[in-house]
Amino acid sequence: MAGQIFRAVGLMSGTSMDGIDLAFVETDGVTVQSLGPAGMHPYDEADRLLLRRAIGAAAGIKSRDERPGPLADAEAMVTHRHIRALEGFLSTCKLKHGGVDVIGFHGQTVLHRPEEGLTVQIGDGQALAAHFGVPVVHDFRANDLAHGGQGAPLVPLFHQALVRKVKAVGPVAVLNLGGVANITYVDTDDSDGLIACDTGPGNALIDDFMLNRTGSPVDRDGDSASRGEVNESVVTLLMQDPFFTRQPPKSLDRNAFNVPDLSGLSVADGAATLTEFSARAVAHVIPLLPHPPKLWVICGGGARNRELVRRIGVNTGARVVIADELGWSADSMEAQAFAYLAVRSLKGLPLSLPGTTGVSEPTTGGVVAGG
Repeated sequence: MAGQIFRAVGLMSGTSMDGIDLAFVETDGVTVQSLGPAGMHPYDEADRLLLRRAIGAAAGIKSRDERPGPLADAEAMVTHRHIRALEGFLSTCKLKHGGVDVIGFHGQTVLHRPEEGLTVQIGDGQALAAHFGVPVVHDFRANDLAHGGQGAPLVPLFHQALVRKVKAVGPVAVLNLGGVANITYVDTDDSDGLIACDTGPGNALIDDFMLNRTGSPVDRDGDSASRGEVNESVVTLLMQDPFFTRQPPKSLDRNAFNVPDLSGLSVADGAATLTEFSARAVAHVIPLLPHPPKLWVICGGGARNRELVRRIGVNTGARVVIADELGWSADSMEAQAFAYLAVRSLKGLPLSLPGTTGVSEPTTGGVVAGG
């Protein structure tokens, strides 16, 4: 099947829990032929509340098939929302079911503990395949964990394909700012120079703080943080976590960091402190890379947080651009990636490498439902 172009749709619901990103990609699983339309289907507050309850319930499970308490309800909700979101997307884009060859369905991560060989993404891939009559690739991370990998991040091979397409002069760092932040290091002078890891928190701690203090689950445009003062003692304490000195590849659970009590700080100062922590964590990965990146390309929900992006530029001391400036999509990058990875899965191509997840050897993954 080498060279065959597939029309793929990717579906991504990230740890920020803001909603479902959808994207259409044409690819042979190696190169990216074209990036098509993209969209987003937001979760409502009841959905997010159920997901938070599900994440809490997931903390105690020992098997990836367990669905205690609200987890079963959350899985049904996630499945239903994805079906509704994809129906709307296909209609808006005037794509019939037959106009799509494969769907990449990431599902919603509720637990990620690679040190225990355990990762759980909820969502019923078989139900999506039955509804749309199209093969659905899901459960992307488990095979990597089974072969000694971290199970994350999985987007680096897609990032590498994009960097090659624009012929950027590197090294280039593609930074995804979701709930957790992750980096792909692409050495454009070395075709095998691909390194990836989580860097630390992205939006999760900021979002949780804002929700707790203001009732709004986001610091819109980084407005609060831009007006606050950083509490250096808090940032210094958080940066002492041993995660930051570990060599890549490495990955994190959304709730990996225990933030000290910030009730004595104003909303602006608390937001500024957590924003600086996320930015400083990104910069802390630089000494662990072969060379400092010349260019940082920012994608994910945090790309819209101007203060976070500004602080990343200050801390890295390098050129920082939003993915849109290169003709990519800051908002839909991960959905595009899982469309691309679905095609690679169908072809039996690797989804992860020793340098991206720590897997023992280049490893494919994903489970195909339907088709």
